[in-house]
Amino acid sequence: MASKKYPPPRPAVVAAVQLQAAGRLAEAEQALIAALREDQADFYALHQLGLICCDRKNFADAVLLLATAVERRPDSPEALCNLALALRGLDRLDEAVAACDAALALAPDHAAAHHNRGNALLDLDRPAEAAAAHERAVALDPTNAESLYGLGNALRELHRFDAAMACYETALTLAPGRADIRFNVALLNLLTGRLSEGFAGYAHRLEKPEFAELRGRFAAPAWAGEPVDGRTVLLHPEQGAGDVIQFVRYAPLLAARGARVICAVTAPLKPLIDSLAGPSIEVTVWDRTAPPAHDLHCPYLSLPHGFGTTLDTVPAAVPYLAAAPARVAAMADRIAAAVAAARSATPVAEGDGPADARRLRVGLVWAGNPAFANDRHRSIPLATLAPLLALSGIGFVSLQKDLREGDEALLQQYRVAQLGPDLADFAATAAAIECLDLVIAVDTAVAHLAGALGKPVWILLPFSPDWRWLTGRADSPWYPTARLFRQPALGDRGSVATALCAALAEVREKTRADASSI
Repeated sequence: MASKKYPPPRPAVVAAVQLQAAGRLAEAEQALIAALREDQADFYALHQLGLICCDRKNFADAVLLLATAVERRPDSPEALCNLALALRGLDRLDEAVAACDAALALAPDHAAAHHNRGNALLDLDRPAEAAAAHERAVALDPTNAESLYGLGNALRELHRFDAAMACYETALTLAPGRADIRFNVALLNLLTGRLSEGFAGYAHRLEKPEFAELRGRFAAPAWAGEPVDGRTVLLHPEQGAGDVIQFVRYAPLLAARGARVICAVTAPLKPLIDSLAGPSIEVTVWDRTAPPAHDLHCPYLSLPHGFGTTLDTVPAAVPYLAAAPARVAAMADRIAAAVAAARSATPVAEGDGPADARRLRVGLVWAGNPAFANDRHRSIPLATLAPLLALSGIGFVSLQKDLREGDEALLQQYRVAQLGPDLADFAATAAAIECLDLVIAVDTAVAHLAGALGKPVWILLPFSPDWRWLTGRADSPWYPTARLFRQPALGDRGSVATALCAALAEVREKTRADASSI
């Protein structure tokens, strides 16, 4: 059956597309809107205006325009492919895959449709299918850096790290100016333990558009490892509290080189980081609009590069932060009261009564900020940890500030003491941690805090963890007191819970044995 014949685009639309190709998007947009006023069903105008909305990340309007274009020409694989792009921008991922499938039913060798399908599948946590889609896109268009980059991302999630790196490197030969690809090369180097190369490349993050404001904030140069004797170095945050806690360890090392160090931190961190303050180290609340006077500046995450850090030279002496003794004493009383209240609210289970020789006190954090991009992998439903909470002889203490649906009932059912409302800042959380025997946490700032305090901490990691936890090891070079529990497969939280139960039962029995021998 012959394909349907359509009239060519009108001259006004052709002129608008030429403006669009020249990067004059505002003019192109106005010309396309004018074309649609004359004919609301103009396929070309709908399609091109939808692409402009995609470029501007106005995905809601893009979906409306591109879906209308598809209604006008349901046999257009290009329109279906771009509709998938817009749908993915709205996290309507299943619909994006369906749009790509429809495009490929019309044009099986449509490289961009395979590529867009691969991106949507990866977002759906289907990395093997995503890799297959990107491999097909690369086979059809071997010089497309974007498809090679997508394939690298999928292979990384499959832990095929060498193959992923090969894709990234080939993509960079085709598009050497792509800071995002260079950034992912750095992340992969860090994840696989090549810290020197990784931290050098990690500087490419500052070339990304979201850091433009930060780049323009400072007149003084950024520190990159040069001598600092007699100079004032401003350390400042750029991302989360956990990053500051992890890398503020370098502040005393800078001071030891003769620098006057200003640690700028957010207000909730200041009472904690104050424990580093001294003759050469000042701690202040970060004000992006008016940084204190300085000779050099450095984001906390750039300190490892400045010091030339490798796996063998990670400054791992702990503790390097401390809780105020008065706050620890007050928190000990608060925890005792919270534990007593939790145990009195629900009947005590058999074998978990006062006859226990020694009750371990274990802090719990099972979820992070839900707005975090990777939270669906990082956080764990509290119900998954129910077998852990059911262990006898252990006093669990929730360090979770914000509860999710169903958490409150589970905490009451398993007699978990709740401290969240008492943790107004990180100094309060540090005081609570000092009163505990162990902290069990997902990858949040609390995990970093426990490690920085030198307290035993068990960190629960997704199958594809953040770069700082490396791969294939149960310890961390950054935190000597940490033990890592990794998902053996994507989304396999049950295995992590089982391993936790066995490990904690072992610690409980050892604690009881030690107590009975006294």
